Amino acid sequence: MVRINWTSIAIADLKSIAEYIARDSKRYAKLQVQKISQRVKDLKQHPQTGKIVPEINEQNVRELIEGNYRIIYEIVNAERIDVLTVHHSSRDLNRRKFL
Repeated sequence: MVRINWTSIAIADLKSIAEYIARDSKRYAKLQVQKISQRVKDLKQHPQTGKIVPEINEQNVRELIEGNYRIIYEIVNAERIDVLTVHHSSRDLNRRKFL
């Protein structure tokens, strides 16, 4: 089974998302974080599920979509996946430094 490693950037992204949504609803903030976390857990069984990130165009850098968020991850090897960032889809990914 693949091990999931959350980078410090991805952890900070998730925390920021939760804080932002919690301004309006703590309940929905918790639900969104749970949905994102569950999608990432699903990678343990199916690491190739996501599509290649078009802005990066590397076979091992992929993304899952959960609501308005892009969960971008790297397949490091057969045993490890790094979650690189959780990015809102309305924002320009090219402005982010996460690789």
